[in-house]
Amino acid sequence: MSDETLIKCSNLECRYGNYIAASNVNFQLNRGDYLCVVGANGSGKSTLVKTVLGLQKSYSGKIEKAKNCRIGYLPQQKAVQKDFPASVFEVVLSGNLANKKFFSFYTKADKENAMKNIKKLGIQEFVKKSFRELSGGQQQRVLLARALCAASDMLVMDEPVTGLDPTVTDELYTIIRNLNAVDNLTIIMVSHDIHRAVSQSSHILHMNKEQLFFGTSQEYMKTEYYKQMQNVETCSTHCQCDCDDTCKASHIIMNHHHHTS
Repeated sequence: MSDETLIKCSNLECRYGNYIAASNVNFQLNRGDYLCVVGANGSGKSTLVKTVLGLQKSYSGKIEKAKNCRIGYLPQQKAVQKDFPASVFEVVLSGNLANKKFFSFYTKADKENAMKNIKKLGIQEFVKKSFRELSGGQQQRVLLARALCAASDMLVMDEPVTGLDPTVTDELYTIIRNLNAVDNLTIIMVSHDIHRAVSQSSHILHMNKEQLFFGTSQEYMKTEYYKQMQNVETCSTHCQCDCDDTCKASHIIMNHHHHTS
């Protein structure tokens, strides 16, 4: 790997027991790249990301990471996270633990790092508030600031805008783009929004239980995969055809289901 390469996957196959969730994965990311991982539900996107992060151990092939590469991770938000009984500052500060080999007291540098990222995300006014009192968009900013405490090199996010309203979604995409463009932070984002994916990112990885495409966003826009995905709408509901609008899970449905989100 070159000095600028942060991660390289070669012939990667990700498994749950005997089940193969993703196969034939080959890609390389350099410092400052912005990768969106796209594909329909069940295509192996989240499993791939967890495997690359080392959270999922069952795989074959090769994953190479740059030495001392510091990675922050923002997983899909779950109900238990939304009811976290801690202050905003405590939640963000805990992001520093990702780079410690064992638990120790927070240092002055840890606290400064937390405040730096709190300011970067514009959430200073919530510092002493309880995390559970915040709106969904505010909570996601807090969790992003927490991930940034670990992420001096790379930020990995799994559907970070699921269930958020359009205005908050726009704000978060702008923040993420600036982290990439201004701070030169390498981004990996699992996304169901194909239109934003190609407009925001430098690279696309399209999965359907195996790698169908990896390359630049411009190259992807010339493929049949992109043409097919353009006929897909991003839906904020859960079941592919008959779930009601109270469900906030993200997935993709085809237009011919005549479902409106």
